[in-house]
Amino acid sequence: MKTIVVVMGVSGSGKTTVASLLAERLGCAFRDGDDLHPRENVEKMKSGTPLTDADRLPWLQAIGRQIDAWRERGEAGVVTCSALKRIYRDIIVGGRRDVSLVYLKGIQALIHGRLQARTSHFMPVGLLDSQFATLQEPAEDERPIVVDIGLEPARIVGEIVRRLAERPSR
Repeated sequence: MKTIVVVMGVSGSGKTTVASLLAERLGCAFRDGDDLHPRENVEKMKSGTPLTDADRLPWLQAIGRQIDAWRERGEAGVVTCSALKRIYRDIIVGGRRDVSLVYLKGIQALIHGRLQARTSHFMPVGLLDSQFATLQEPAEDERPIVVDIGLEPARIVGEIVRRLAERPSR
């Protein structure tokens, strides 16, 4: 079985940047979880309305299907997902012991500045507070790799690769 990684964190934590670089470094597929959102979710977020758990369910299930497709084909892959709550991570990672969770952790002020500088994303800065309010950091039993987003993306990727290599084979 090949490595499958879910890169999680609030909007603006660098998920897409880090995950795409990680996939390149691992020589595997990359999928931006935002591309799997139903159109209604994107429109809701653009209007500044936070998503409900019911809104997120079809999106999380689509990410889970992507992960399972890679697993069934014996392929490696990296996918992004905010995965803010434990119940969301249970859907996309759950009992899949061959899937690694990477949490991009950062302080709200740093992420707020990043979101203000971003122009091409549907997530408005105003929803960052709701993301932090919703965030349940991964527990130790989820076996997360936690990385500080204050580092440069290449260093973050290097740290993730190093820590993935240290994990016992499953």
